[in-house]
Amino acid sequence: MKKTLLALAFATTGLMAVPTAFAQNAPSDNGGFFINGNVGRTSINKGPYDDHDTGYALNGGYRWSLAPNFALGAEVGYNDLGNIHPKNIFNSNPVVDRGKSQLHGWTAGANARFNIDQNWYISGRGGVYSWTGHGLSNDVNPIRKSLSDTSWYAGAGFGYSFTNNVSVGLNYDYFNAKKNHVDLSTDMVSVSAEYRF
Repeated sequence: MKKTLLALAFATTGLMAVPTAFAQNAPSDNGGFFINGNVGRTSINKGPYDDHDTGYALNGGYRWSLAPNFALGAEVGYNDLGNIHPKNIFNSNPVVDRGKSQLHGWTAGANARFNIDQNWYISGRGGVYSWTGHGLSNDVNPIRKSLSDTSWYAGAGFGYSFTNNVSVGLNYDYFNAKKNHVDLSTDMVSVSAEYRF
């Protein structure tokens, strides 16, 4: 695991260095540091699971402006995708359901943003997903297992920029998480908000 995280750090550093060569002649109005957050509905329909929950993701990174309407960047983030019930804050039921898949983890990868016009944009992202989860195996007699591994994630979205610094969007993301006959791979449809520095 330590070797995987070290390789991930080197890959992210290399990814951050490559676009600098291309960014020298491009305008910098759509590049720079950013942070964003997503909240949405997660879906898992694998083996013993067929369920929807609330998930969230927090990301930060940097984009380089490669053209007036296109930016490419690197991102890192954290997400929790499987066991949160916000409505239970207002009653006596548990907010965190220990019987769910409990999939969560760290992401590191690339992201891109293409401005269709001054306000509307489309985006894409993908990279490495270092996850931890608890789930039932897909066997005749399912067994609950605690697992962790490194896999991948990918997503796309579109949105609207209110200013050069603030935008909101609608996104679809897929997080791959399979190991030892347990498949916790999860989809998330979410709304996002981003702030660019």
